Amino acid sequence: MNSIVSGPPEAEFTLPGTSGAEARDWLNLLKPRVVSLVVFTGAAGLFIAPGRIHPFVAFIAILCIAVAAGAAGAINMWYDRDIDALMRRTSRRPIVSGRIQPADALGFGILLSAASVVLMWLATNIVAAVLLAGSIAFYVFIYTMWLKRSTPQNIVIGGAAGAFPPIIGWAAVTGHVGVMPLVLFAIVFLWTPPHFWALSLYACKDYARAGVPMLPVTHGASHTRRQILLYTVLLSAATLLPVALGLTGPVYAVAAGLLDLGFLVFSWRVLRDRQDAAGVSLTSDKPARQAFRYSLAYLAALFLAVMIDHLVG
Repeated sequence: MNSIVSGPPEAEFTLPGTSGAEARDWLNLLKPRVVSLVVFTGAAGLFIAPGRIHPFVAFIAILCIAVAAGAAGAINMWYDRDIDALMRRTSRRPIVSGRIQPADALGFGILLSAASVVLMWLATNIVAAVLLAGSIAFYVFIYTMWLKRSTPQNIVIGGAAGAFPPIIGWAAVTGHVGVMPLVLFAIVFLWTPPHFWALSLYACKDYARAGVPMLPVTHGASHTRRQILLYTVLLSAATLLPVALGLTGPVYAVAAGLLDLGFLVFSWRVLRDRQDAAGVSLTSDKPARQAFRYSLAYLAALFLAVMIDHLVG
């Protein structure tokens, strides 16, 4: 528990002096590419929620979700600066490169976190604000500071952090949580493992070098490929829940079916990737790279279908 409070030991990792951070460095600290998908799912929850909300208030609510997600990302970079320095794909992040000092990044993240929660409360309601604060706390304390470095199930359990936005968007309009946002939460929750495990297959050496117990590192690539297919099947089943419960119409049903079919095909290709006896890909993990890219488009298209279905329904 002490490690959750203290962060990575300074003695093990020191940063070079900061040399004039630019605006884009502070923006990159917020992980904008990750935030964009988070914002979209949150906007979907807000858009389909019953009731009315002023367009300006809706904009403020979505802005709060974006700022909160970015703030959590900044704190994540502060805490993970030691392992980020060891991984090729994260070695140029603003803190690791010395463009932003760790303390400044932490303060920036805390300030934005507090501001987003307070503004959400003032603009919408206490339920949305509490959910927003809970999503930040879950990502920072449960995922970043505990699960990520301690268990190969880090992505499975930690996926809940990224699944909050649809519920938050819905609550910003209604002041409560309904069945539909809970289903959307389940969809994002089940989408997260196959999405990140596809990435971890071709970033396995990075994670191993940094000592992060991702599934390919602890259980091997072959086991990870099977888990990707398993969770894709579970995800496909979850996406049909809105149809089965009568919460969506034919537009969503057709879109979900086609998107699920595509994801299953990509996951099957990951499973059947040419590999050696140890399960190491002989194609430079080409199917995993393709599955990762598809998963991003998949989630965006699925939530777009939810909104279109609501609009025409």
